[in-house]
Amino acid sequence: MKLSDLLSGLEVLSSSAPATLDITAVAYDSRKVKPGNLFVAISGFATDGNQYIPKAMELGAAAVLTDRVPQQEVPYILVKSARLALALLGANWYHHPAERVKMVGVTGTNGKTSATLLLKSVLEQVTGEKVGLIGTIQNMIGQQAIPTERTTPESFELQGLLHRMVQAGCKYVVMEVSSHALALERVGGIHFDAAAFTNLTEDHLDFHGTMEDYARTKAMLFSRCDIGVFNVDDNYCGTMRKNASCKAVTTSLKTHADLTGRDLEMEADHVQFTLREGEKEYPVRVNIPGLFTAYNSMTVLGLSKALGLPMDKAVEALAKAQGVKGRIEVVPTPGHDFTVLIDYAHTPDGLENVLSSVRGFCKGRLIALFGCGGDRDRQKRPIMGNIGLNQADFVIFTSDNPRTEAPMAILNDILAGAEGTQTPYTVIENRRQAIRFALEQAKKDDIIVLAGKGHETYQEINGVKHHLDEREEVASWLREQKKEGTSL
Repeated sequence: MKLSDLLSGLEVLSSSAPATLDITAVAYDSRKVKPGNLFVAISGFATDGNQYIPKAMELGAAAVLTDRVPQQEVPYILVKSARLALALLGANWYHHPAERVKMVGVTGTNGKTSATLLLKSVLEQVTGEKVGLIGTIQNMIGQQAIPTERTTPESFELQGLLHRMVQAGCKYVVMEVSSHALALERVGGIHFDAAAFTNLTEDHLDFHGTMEDYARTKAMLFSRCDIGVFNVDDNYCGTMRKNASCKAVTTSLKTHADLTGRDLEMEADHVQFTLREGEKEYPVRVNIPGLFTAYNSMTVLGLSKALGLPMDKAVEALAKAQGVKGRIEVVPTPGHDFTVLIDYAHTPDGLENVLSSVRGFCKGRLIALFGCGGDRDRQKRPIMGNIGLNQADFVIFTSDNPRTEAPMAILNDILAGAEGTQTPYTVIENRRQAIRFALEQAKKDDIIVLAGKGHETYQEINGVKHHLDEREEVASWLREQKKEGTSL
């Protein structure tokens, strides 16, 4: 592609590179530069891409795009933001794939994964079209799953993924939009047909610093969409709508809104409520337990309305939707009269939501097992410890992903929230041992909630990922119990 075509739509401050240059590819990692590439020098958190300009040129880069004038004599293009430029370069390179599908974004602290997966199911059932999904658990092109490392890929890879989805025949793309994706321009240049706000609670303050900055960053999504769906029950809804340039669809389980859920009933295997849209009413049932399921369903129905789907068909499709891996997921425990649930809850609000929801249908004791991630917001650790002890009958504090922190240092932070509690608890640093201990303590009608890992099948310790699938741990313990019973 000619450099002039690749730079189309970018605000170029100055350039010493010939517009007629043939560019073979775009690279922002100097280690991956090939002859003829345009190297994009991005200032990161750990390192500055501008330091690697000499290496990129040695490997054959045709030119450099940067937001700082290079110290070396090299062909360069100067822009205001290299991150935004990378996103726009990706859109040009892949011929603007986001403009050839209906783009739907979901942002918020909790509920993004469940809402996007539920909406994908609804869209497929109601429209019969192929739907792409970009999210925390996995990316999907129709029914083809593609593993993912983070909620939103880097901007250039995102454009490539969107291109693959278009080539595969997708008509809709539903994606989780994280605050990092907005702040770091990973979704730069993408306009959404519809977007939704689920809720906002304390998270990522290690990155944003304050809740106000976190909220303002999330709200950026609603200046780049046609229709926004807003959960008015959340305290930060006003912030989301303050500078929004889109039309609005409001949802609520508590007050009057464009879509209102009434007469909510929660059972161990489903939620049901009456959806009111103006003068019309629809009976809604979703076969996933928990209050947050009701809220996620309202978000999905709001997006269905925004996308012009018949509401009765959307409601019917929700009733057939399957649960989400790692979101209040029931783990089989054949031969035992207690229940094990796995949930990704790793924030104070997420933990409180899942435990309070389970409390609503738990007939025995509620046993909570969780920890907190290392190298992340330390402020939430004692808060989560306190929430667990207030909501559960017995708590097992253990490791989550300690990353580069000492596991016991994290646990000590969590235990600061245990002061004055009357709820019994124990501390078992090794998560495998903690899970087995929980299973050994369980009695009839008890519910064990393994919180924090959810869909993850690894544990990161000292920067190394070790395989750990909690479903396998439960199954292994059950097999051992069966063998012991047989030997007796």
